[in-house]
Amino acid sequence: MSKKFWLMKSEPNVYSIDDLKSEKRTLWDGVRNYQARNYMMNEMSQGDVVFFYHSNTDPSGLAGIAKVSSSKAVADPTQFDKRSDYYDEAATKEKPRWFCVEISYQAKFETFVPLAQLKEDPRFKELPLTQRGSRLSVQPVPDKLAELLLDMGHGASSATSLKQKRKSKLSETLRG
Repeated sequence: MSKKFWLMKSEPNVYSIDDLKSEKRTLWDGVRNYQARNYMMNEMSQGDVVFFYHSNTDPSGLAGIAKVSSSKAVADPTQFDKRSDYYDEAATKEKPRWFCVEISYQAKFETFVPLAQLKEDPRFKELPLTQRGSRLSVQPVPDKLAELLLDMGHGASSATSLKQKRKSKLSETLRG
């Protein structure tokens, strides 16, 4: 099965790429949107690449990459914790409602990629992130756009270095 690409949003004052770097891995818990949950439950696989996006900050944008490190989604433990902001009284351990995957840190981007830059670039009009009204915290990234995002995050500028960096960074990302 081929690897898929995803974008996961987090407010950096809540959980940032630096927090993930420090902890090395984390459960992507607290997601309370059924479509985002379903992506994690049904479509994400171990080894899939995750673009880590800092949201609700100035500027918002792509900060780095992670990988899905769990082989399958697990019940989100925050749904059972009465002290959690994400507690769900309708969820039971026998019948959980919310699931999450574990992700592991891969790299912080050399170049932060702001949302404004993506919105100005017509190549990214298919990216759910740039579409009006799209607020999902977990969303798919088309393969052809993933390569461009990796290039941008790794500071590729000229056509030659872009091609070389794409080949090395993409293969590193997909291999490891």
